[in-house]
Amino acid sequence: MTFILAGAITVAAALSGAAQAETLRLSHNTGDTTSWQLGSEKFAELLDAATNGDMSVRVFPNAQLSGGDQMKQAEMVGRGALDFVVTSAINVTPMVPEMAVFSLPYLYSSYDEVDATTNGAPGDKMKGIMAEHGIIVLAWGENGFREVTNNVHPIKSPEDLKGLKMRVAGPMYIDVMSALGANPQQMQWTETFSALQQGVVDGQENPIGAVIVPQRVYEVQKYITPWHYSYDPIFLGVSQKKWDSWDADTQAKVQAAATEAMAYQKKITRESTATGLDKLMAEGMEVYEPTDAQLQAFRDATQEPFDKWAAKVGPELVELFQSAIDQSK
Repeated sequence: MTFILAGAITVAAALSGAAQAETLRLSHNTGDTTSWQLGSEKFAELLDAATNGDMSVRVFPNAQLSGGDQMKQAEMVGRGALDFVVTSAINVTPMVPEMAVFSLPYLYSSYDEVDATTNGAPGDKMKGIMAEHGIIVLAWGENGFREVTNNVHPIKSPEDLKGLKMRVAGPMYIDVMSALGANPQQMQWTETFSALQQGVVDGQENPIGAVIVPQRVYEVQKYITPWHYSYDPIFLGVSQKKWDSWDADTQAKVQAAATEAMAYQKKITRESTATGLDKLMAEGMEVYEPTDAQLQAFRDATQEPFDKWAAKVGPELVELFQSAIDQSK
């Protein structure tokens, strides 16, 4: 009888532990071969270890949980319909226009300048703004500097973009491509590969290490110009409602796992970017590296959308970013 009772207690304890285990859902935009996926998986692994399996994270790539709508994911997290999201700043601008500040054309010229903003007062300011929309930004990762590809001809000047049908991710990029004379087409990433393959659009712009290489864009694009015209961070965010449901110890474990996971994601993204152009050339893409004078022509041509979106996000916010950038030089 004693052994039966002991066994019953053990089973009850096991069932009690199982009942306490929490399964959480994380959605991100890109496919399951990207650094977005690897960073998300790292977060899930770290959180599982930190909580001895009491918290597990299921990762859903390609914005599956929002019907493929990469813009909708953050809104779902904001209202508590999703637990976590890994998404880029530009993808939340329909909901939070201020997030476009990161991606203003030619705001940055180096990773040091980027890190001065995400790791400093500007990054903290943006976390506060996102919290007003029900999302706690746990850590910044990296999508990267966005480079332009197409199937028509090498892009060496603004004139080379005229008339090209270019897939873009969000409203600010519509204005940027329009200023350059292109015909921008806003499109979900999940639809873009086939659109490029079928000639529905001529080109697109995305970071090399995070998207172009792992998503095999080189299979459907011939030319690439690394013009570094816009930077796009990603972030790992959690629903404010979910965050508030946890005690301080749990919050600390979630935060620590997120910080380490996004540091890892940023590291592997930069490594992949560093070797990316060689990979793309090996796969048959033609690389055109613009001169300083040619980059200045692109910078001049995108000044109008810079000014428009700087006004939209707020002059004080832009000044905060530019101050941090200046101090990093």
